[in-house]
Amino acid sequence: MTNVDDPLVVHSPGDREIVLSRLFEAPARLVFAAFTRPELLVRWYGAHGWKLAECDVDLRVGGRWRFVSQGPEGTRMVQAGVYRQVEPPHRLVSTELFDDQSYPGETLVSHEFTEVAGRTTVTTTLLYATAQGRDTVLRYPMARGVGQSFRRLADLLRSTTTTRGVQP
Repeated sequence: MTNVDDPLVVHSPGDREIVLSRLFEAPARLVFAAFTRPELLVRWYGAHGWKLAECDVDLRVGGRWRFVSQGPEGTRMVQAGVYRQVEPPHRLVSTELFDDQSYPGETLVSHEFTEVAGRTTVTTTLLYATAQGRDTVLRYPMARGVGQSFRRLADLLRSTTTTRGVQP
């Protein structure tokens, strides 16, 4: 599903996978930094009305990450995992588990950063422990939330590349 106002592409090629893809007008090194540096993550991560209240990143294989998001009316959502692959600026793989998860098992999240002519496509593959988990997530407004979050990221990258305010 693609929309001119929301260039996020979402598909599910297998019974346990969801693949999200979006092109950003920035080099891979900067996009990778935005996915891995807490001072950048807090500026874009989260759907409309949500923000990262806490962001811990130990960026190394075996290192842990933990995000505490705060939403409307003080709602909190906690997600965390362990980094499995860290290959700047091309690949980032980690596990993911929510504190109040509504589906079974840990999810494997793989981000691929592919740069062509200074523009980077981020392809995120979510591999769920079960088909039931994938189906549960597909019923959520996940695509809308990721799309909103990625629009914030695109704005951040645009301001970063024009002002040179952040060096990856």
